Amino acid sequence: MVLPTTTKKFTLPKLGSYDYLTLTQGAVRPPKDTEALIRVHAVSLQYRELLIARDQYPLGKIAENVVPGSDLAGEIVAVGGDVTAFKAGDRVCSNFSLRHLDGDPSPETMGATLGGAIDGVLTQYITLPAEALVPIPEHLSYEEASTLPCAALTAYNALLGPVPVKAGDFVLVQGTGGVSIFGLQFAVASGATVIATSSSDEKLKLAGKLGAKHLINYRKTPEWQEEVQKITGGRGVDHVIEVGGPGTLLKSIQSIKHAGWIHLIGFLAGGQGGSIVGPIVGKAANIRGILIGSVRQFKDMNRLIETHNLRPVINKVFPFEQTLEAYKYLDSQAHVGKVVIKVL
Repeated sequence: MVLPTTTKKFTLPKLGSYDYLTLTQGAVRPPKDTEALIRVHAVSLQYRELLIARDQYPLGKIAENVVPGSDLAGEIVAVGGDVTAFKAGDRVCSNFSLRHLDGDPSPETMGATLGGAIDGVLTQYITLPAEALVPIPEHLSYEEASTLPCAALTAYNALLGPVPVKAGDFVLVQGTGGVSIFGLQFAVASGATVIATSSSDEKLKLAGKLGAKHLINYRKTPEWQEEVQKITGGRGVDHVIEVGGPGTLLKSIQSIKHAGWIHLIGFLAGGQGGSIVGPIVGKAANIRGILIGSVRQFKDMNRLIETHNLRPVINKVFPFEQTLEAYKYLDSQAHVGKVVIKVL
């Protein structure tokens, strides 16, 4: 079999704006004994991509002239001589960190994160360690599967981590972005009652269709934590998918039950967050920072997705050549669910 020798890819020759995205051509590296060469079919975008392009990413250094993007779904073209778990033609995703195979994250795993510390996946072909790959659930398309490595796995790690969500729990999800929508779906599949917040009634309608029982427009109800307490009879929620960060964290603390869990994932809302030390201690709150998840968790999550026949929510798909437009659309925050780029 003749392997491809060149690939079109996007790079960021300098940081400061996603307008610097540049379509270039590079060489394809043949797989070593423990690696696989992958034809990239689809890439989903994260808020992280915007931060990296703007040079605002707070979690580690960015590789020079980096190929951005961390979430791919593709087809294996060839495998190295020692690879037995996969073969040419298999449909796979890659984990966010190529070294995070199990257990907790570490400086070593964070030093192998795609699209940041090392080159990412906005390319037609990429060679990756086979141990970092995970089979795609059969019922999902490449576009749907591309949403799993970060958004889905982050939500899964949050809700089915040390203290798994269970039937009868209350789960609060903020907004209708990728992580929040997956959190909603996983919570509903687990039998929990979901409270969803958003600035848009239209977006809340979709959350309701996906199974959220209580919908709060935080523009109309700025003190939404009080509404959460009313909904739960003053008990508070068991889990919060916290994507706002400093701008919403204090209200999330005021929304949880005693010893409830806040899964701190994002920082979309900005702001200082106020004085939070007292409320954290006062509620014995567990605030858990989430750094995506491991290969093992990815495989466990896929079993849940297959069991419940869950399908990711994709808002819009852009062709590879319109990657800049995809970034702009993500930046507009007009989307519900995921923004995806179809590569090949």
